[in-house]
Amino acid sequence: MSDGSQSPWWKRLLALPFLVVAAVVVLVEDWLWDDLQRLAAAIGRLPVLRRLEAWAGRLPPYGALCLFAAPSLLLVPVKVIALYLMAHRHATYGVAVVLAAKLLGTALVARIFSIAKPKLLTLAWFAWLYGKVVDFKARLYSAIKATAVYQSVHGFKVRLREKLRAWLARGPGFFRRQFEAAKRRFRRRR
Repeated sequence: MSDGSQSPWWKRLLALPFLVVAAVVVLVEDWLWDDLQRLAAAIGRLPVLRRLEAWAGRLPPYGALCLFAAPSLLLVPVKVIALYLMAHRHATYGVAVVLAAKLLGTALVARIFSIAKPKLLTLAWFAWLYGKVVDFKARLYSAIKATAVYQSVHGFKVRLREKLRAWLARGPGFFRRQFEAAKRRFRRRR
């Protein structure tokens, strides 16, 4: 029996799958948000996109809000295409389309938000909502990061990253040597 300070064992057992999913989502978001934002910033250094970003930075607050909402609206047809693929026995392609759209959409939203954030925060209701979302997210992250599931997955991520760094530090591996040899053969043929 519970003493009132903890949930009964069966509630914790039922909550475990949700905690696993939440921990994975938080971890993936932590991994991808900054990296995708840097990728979008690198792509944004292209001359055409630099002008587009400069234009976006000059938008009034509600124009910035429309720009910020645009990627979500642009993903609707992509999701319909993915649904069509899944309905016609191409589930793998449908899932691939959704995942690719999610990655590109996240990168785009991250970049647009970094550009539009100063203008968006001038809207009182948006600033209030943003504060609430940031506060909720911080509380959610701290609760998830305190779980054993998150600690375990995070530890795995750290060990994996260390092994990858050690592997890369060993010098060119088999695939790298093969790639370099193929490049040399290609150059000799030209």
